[in-house]
Amino acid sequence: MQLRIAIAALGLAGLVGTAQAQDADPHLARNLAATCANCHGTNGNAQKGMASLAGESAEKIMKKLAEFRSGDAPATIMHQIVKGYTEEQLALISEWFAAQK
Repeated sequence: MQLRIAIAALGLAGLVGTAQAQDADPHLARNLAATCANCHGTNGNAQKGMASLAGESAEKIMKKLAEFRSGDAPATIMHQIVKGYTEEQLALISEWFAAQK
């Protein structure tokens, strides 16, 4: 019984450590958003008819991402990409793009 408690405590400590490491990374949002650059441009300023994300409200971006995730918005790849992120990560990405000019 004590061994199970010790193992559970170690697992919880690892989860807390991971969350703290993410909070400690000042570039996490930017790094997550970098995966969007191929289509939406560096800093969200798209070229060639793709949707620009820079300066859009975080709420609008999150709504669109939710539509891709649910299948309500037509997509070629976004419906797959959005499922690879947690809600918290999507919020970070949305807020990062909203802050861009």
